Amino acid sequence: MNYLFGQVNIAKPMIDWAGNCGNLTAAVGACAINMGLVAAQKIANSIDKNADSGICEVRIWQENISKTIIAHVPVYMDAQGKVQVQETGDFELDGVTFPAAEVKIEFIDPVDSSSDMFPTNNLIDDFDVSGCGLASDSVKATFISAGIPTIFMRAEDLGFTGTELQGDINSDSETLAKLEKIRAKGGVAMGLFKDVSEAQSSQHIPKIAWVGAAQSYSASSGKAVEANEIDLVVRAMSMGQLHHAMMGTAAVAIAAAATTQGTLVNEAAGGGQSKKQLSEVRFGHPSGTLLVGGKTEQVDGRWQAKKVSMSRSARRIMVGEVFVPNDSF
Repeated sequence: MNYLFGQVNIAKPMIDWAGNCGNLTAAVGACAINMGLVAAQKIANSIDKNADSGICEVRIWQENISKTIIAHVPVYMDAQGKVQVQETGDFELDGVTFPAAEVKIEFIDPVDSSSDMFPTNNLIDDFDVSGCGLASDSVKATFISAGIPTIFMRAEDLGFTGTELQGDINSDSETLAKLEKIRAKGGVAMGLFKDVSEAQSSQHIPKIAWVGAAQSYSASSGKAVEANEIDLVVRAMSMGQLHHAMMGTAAVAIAAAATTQGTLVNEAAGGGQSKKQLSEVRFGHPSGTLLVGGKTEQVDGRWQAKKVSMSRSARRIMVGEVFVPNDSF
């Protein structure tokens, strides 16, 4: 099935079609089954007759980024003998209120083999942030295009700790303006914009994020996140605001960068000290923690992400119809 995503800006009259939404991706597979877009025989074949349940593998073509995503959707046989999507369960995802059934998501070859996962050809760049209000005119940055174009910086270089919550960032107009200037400059450095002014019409990409070594903090729910439970801390901005947890597409970027030795994300996760290839990391975000996995390799001198995985949950909230007059177009 095909999936096209539009990011609606709640503050401006615009829809950004530039990238994917990783969180909504978890709902696409389940939605496809419920809407009858997946072959009935394929769904039936996914049921284990001894357990009356199973996992239906739904292959999704993501139109925005022209990539294949595989959703592993849990299904079960109801009392009437009809296969249904399993929505309830004991899988807990920090940032989501209720436990639910786990939907495993795999992003296959999230970066084109003909494209550069690191658009500057460097794992770490000296990033010119002059005029952005930082203590220095240049900071270290990792620019990556995996899942979604993302700029990673060290939390300390931004004057942060990496344990910030929404109230620490979103209520500070000066900090928000500073981060937007940095994002715009990063977009130019990544080749996404010719000029910083173009960032105004592209709020969805690139994302800006900061990383730090594992440390203990209290999540937005009050839950204690202990340093020994995580490999690093990450905070990311989305549409001009600090995200309450972590965007799925940014999690793809985190996974790809963390499993590539020599990036700032890998360094924060301890990869630089261990000098070993990481295959998965658990990072702390404002709402708690998330485990992501990745497999990257160097082919002909170019880094490629072969696969990135994570788990999400999804459930139907409503079904409705909107009628639009023909003469509206």
